[in-house]
Amino acid sequence: MKKYLIVCLLLPGLVSLLSAQKALIHAGQIIDVENADVLTERSIRIDGDRIVAIINGHISPSDDEELIDLADHTLMPGFMDMHVHIEHESNPNRYLERFTMNDADVALKATTFCKKTLMAGFTFVRDLGGSGVNVSLQGAIDRGYIVGPRIMTTEKSIATTGGHADPSNGMKKSLQEDPGPKEGVVNSPEDARKAVRQRYKNGADMIKITATGGVLSVAKDGSGPQFTIEELRAIVETAEDYGMHTAAHAHGAEGMKRAVLAGISSIEHGTMMTEEVMDLMIERGTYYVPTISAGRFVAEKAKEPGFYPALVVPKALAIGPQIQETFSKAYARGVKIAFGTDTGVSYHGDNAKEFVYMVEGGMSPMEAIISATKSAADLARRSEDLGSITSGKYADIVAVRGNPLEDISLLLDVPFVMKGGVVYKNQ
Repeated sequence: MKKYLIVCLLLPGLVSLLSAQKALIHAGQIIDVENADVLTERSIRIDGDRIVAIINGHISPSDDEELIDLADHTLMPGFMDMHVHIEHESNPNRYLERFTMNDADVALKATTFCKKTLMAGFTFVRDLGGSGVNVSLQGAIDRGYIVGPRIMTTEKSIATTGGHADPSNGMKKSLQEDPGPKEGVVNSPEDARKAVRQRYKNGADMIKITATGGVLSVAKDGSGPQFTIEELRAIVETAEDYGMHTAAHAHGAEGMKRAVLAGISSIEHGTMMTEEVMDLMIERGTYYVPTISAGRFVAEKAKEPGFYPALVVPKALAIGPQIQETFSKAYARGVKIAFGTDTGVSYHGDNAKEFVYMVEGGMSPMEAIISATKSAADLARRSEDLGSITSGKYADIVAVRGNPLEDISLLLDVPFVMKGGVVYKNQ
């Protein structure tokens, strides 16, 4: 019997050689996120990119199966991050890069971010806004050209004129022009519908809006509402017509309230969320994606001279530190929570820090893991294929030595990563 050949061809030119095989995993224990339970001594049978059986005990592999021995590991479904920006990463030159980097430069640099994300154990992400290069990255990963997670992308976020995600913010007037629905900027329900349809045409899987001001945009307001309820309803209705769910960046309560009333699928950040908004989200079944990592990152970096433009610094210092406290309140009240980091604001590959912050904020380790697996798959409408180690689903599996239910920090360094039946990491 042969030992399983660990496939770790991480040079982009060689990734097309990767292919899933028949395999049998000997698992020490499996975190069963469907039932919030732990299963011990199981064998997981994999055929191609799918799990085909989970069997009690450690059985012998058949002649055509390769053995992966993880008998001293805890296995979990591949982690799912519901809020990343895979195209870029914060640095003191980030605002200048808009004028110095071509799409090809952005894409080539982003291949390193894709790899870091997968190596950290995140086999699926929602990319919530970029230049459109994110759609190409998604295609390159799906075709095996580069290594990375499964990507669900919004293409370009939808904003209002001067609002967070207006691409001309902070530019001199001769460069600002007047971006419209094609560029993801709207000022009426009609604009809103056209912007959604344009995102669909451009290859988006879902829609992201900036329901309030933001921290890192070069604009004064970081929390006020930026869409009318009529514009929001037009966006949500049109997105649903095209089979897409929606996400709303939101810091201020009024912008959140309008988005929830309009039928938004998830609130991102939620910094100044009130009890009224929490109760409305519970009533409507709206998910909350906290992104504590981003809040802590921007609050820290705002203290470094020159890291952010002067207009951004006071917003980062005021808004960033509040997110973890809001998370604790929303969790205690019973708001549905899905894991998300806003990585790209923070550093790629550090996504798992969010687990630690969530546990610090009051969640149990089991609940935090469920938020990044079962709950995330539900929000992304991918539960049929992802989110648990279940027969019939994709063989997206991560593993650590030890028990993360006793020490959540074990997830900061994941030694085993499988996506679609292919082993990308085994240390």
